[in-house]
Amino acid sequence: MVSNEQRRKQLAREKFERQQQRREAARRKARRRNAVIAAGLAVVLAAGATAYATGALSGDDEKSDTAADALPTPKKVADPCAKPAPGSPAAKTWKSEPEMSVDKSASYAMDLKTTCGTIDVKLDAANAPHTVNSFDFLAKEGFFDHTRCHRLTTGGIYVLQCGDPKGTGQGGPGYTLPDENLKDSKLKGNVYPAGTVAMANTGQPHTGGSQFFLVYQDSQLPPQYTPFGTIGDEGMKTLKKIAAAGEQSGAGDGAPNATVVIDKASVAKS
Repeated sequence: MVSNEQRRKQLAREKFERQQQRREAARRKARRRNAVIAAGLAVVLAAGATAYATGALSGDDEKSDTAADALPTPKKVADPCAKPAPGSPAAKTWKSEPEMSVDKSASYAMDLKTTCGTIDVKLDAANAPHTVNSFDFLAKEGFFDHTRCHRLTTGGIYVLQCGDPKGTGQGGPGYTLPDENLKDSKLKGNVYPAGTVAMANTGQPHTGGSQFFLVYQDSQLPPQYTPFGTIGDEGMKTLKKIAAAGEQSGAGDGAPNATVVIDKASVAKS
C-alpha cells in the first residue's frame, strides 16, 4: 500500500516531469523560431505571432506551474513614434518582375519616411540591380506607403522587417526576384553588419519579393539574403530608437512596441 508520503513524492515527481516536458517543448519552439529568424522566413510570422498572442505555452497544471513555465511578461513601454499619416496600404500586385530601367553605373538612394523618423538608405544598383529596380518601381507605385514594419527581433539576430502591405509577414508584390550580391565582401564570417538592408525570403533561392530587413546590430546569418543597401547615420538613429522600445511578445521575436509605419517611401537617382 502506498503511503501518503510516497504518494506525495510521486505526485511531485510527475509534476516536475510535466514541467520539464513543457520547458523542453518551449526550447524546441524557440529553436524553431530562431531557425526561422535566421532564414528571414517572413511567411511564418503570422502563425508565430498568433502562438505568442494566444499563450502557446499554457499547460494543464495548476496556475502556479503555468506561470513558472510561461515566457516573461512583456514590459509595457511608451511608444516613441508618432501617429501614422492617413491612408491605407496598396492592394495592387503584379504577375512579373518590372522591366529593368535602373542605371547600374548610377547611385540611388531610398528614403523611408516613417512615424519614428527618416531611414535613409544608399542603394547598391551595381551589385543588386534587379532588387534596386524593383524597389524603384514599387516606391513609384506607392506600394510601401502606409505599410507597417511588422517584425522586430532582439535576440540572436537584430533586425526590423518591413515591406509587407498586409502587415502579417505573408504579403508581397505578386512576383519574386533573383538572389543577388550574395558574395558581397562586407558579409564576412556569415555576418550581416549593422546598417545592412537585405531581402527577406522563404528560405528557398530566388524567393524575395517586397519584404526586407534592416540590421541594427551585427547579425549572424548565412549569406542567402540579397544585401542591396546601407543605412545612413540618420537612419541608424531612427532604427536604434525603434529597437530600444523592444518587441511585444517578450520572446525576442514579434511585432515592435514602436508603431513603425512607412508613411512614404521614395527612391531617387543621385
